Amino acid sequence: MIFNKKTAEQIARELLAIEAIQLNPENPFQWASGWKSPIYCDNRLILSFPELRRLVCKTMVEIISKEYSNAECIAGVATGAIGFATLVAEAMDLPMVYVRPEPKKHGRQNQIEGVLPTQKNVVVVEDLISSGGSSLNAVQALVDNEAHVLGMVAVFTYNFPIARSNFEAADIDLWTLCDYPTLIEFARNSNYISQNQEALLLNWNQSPDTWTPNS
Repeated sequence: MIFNKKTAEQIARELLAIEAIQLNPENPFQWASGWKSPIYCDNRLILSFPELRRLVCKTMVEIISKEYSNAECIAGVATGAIGFATLVAEAMDLPMVYVRPEPKKHGRQNQIEGVLPTQKNVVVVEDLISSGGSSLNAVQALVDNEAHVLGMVAVFTYNFPIARSNFEAADIDLWTLCDYPTLIEFARNSNYISQNQEALLLNWNQSPDTWTPNS
């Protein structure tokens, strides 16, 4: 769920302005999964824009301070969320670790990098939620290493039905700064997209695995 509607709209505007999010329903992008997608999202670009970077950090800190006041460690999901997790941990004066998709094949073969305090309360920071699979994989890695995961905070979610189901099944709260419905609503109200484009974009969100520009 989004934390604050006004902030979500502000972040939607900024993500479009810096082209961290691009919308092109007539000429869709192709994801590694093979899905055709009318949206491309690269939140790592946020780190290059100080004002937006500060807004993202400030809002994440507000969420964690309100919802998870007993947080004792921040964990970033590699690689996209490492920068955001670092900013948040620094602002809150908390330890920080990051979680790889899988253990390294060499060296110490770590999946979690940094010093994870045992039996401590951890909040996970993520940059983007699609199906939620990789994010929840990081949660499981933390739990397997005796962390108490309080919840997750992310910059943006596509708000896919499968993601909502996956987080509910894992019993993990997800707070986001912005989400797909807010983005599309803002884009339509600001004439960034047309009414026909809005319909295409909303249809994709409900069935991304079968969507085509003509569906």
